[in-house]
Amino acid sequence: MKLHYYYVAFMLLLMSRPSKSETAPVANRIEQARGALGLSRGELADLVGVHYQTMGYLERGEYNPSLELALKIARVLEVPLEEIFWLEDEMKSATEKTGQRP
Repeated sequence: MKLHYYYVAFMLLLMSRPSKSETAPVANRIEQARGALGLSRGELADLVGVHYQTMGYLERGEYNPSLELALKIARVLEVPLEEIFWLEDEMKSATEKTGQRP
């Protein structure tokens, strides 16, 4: 019964979120910042209160975090939010102008 509950909750979550094509792509440096602190994916996930697979989805850019989750990740990684997350189109325009990431 418990597994069924999680499946239903997961499906409702998927149905309530906009599709990836409807949202701005968010790039991130979670994996690099996590590695700099010597944290595993599971350890970071525990510290911010998500499943380790969710952290994997975030690191691969398959999932955009909520504002609350992004703030928690930045706090745990001890870096400003904008150093961890940025919109991909900002990166393209900044790279074209300066040759560097924003």
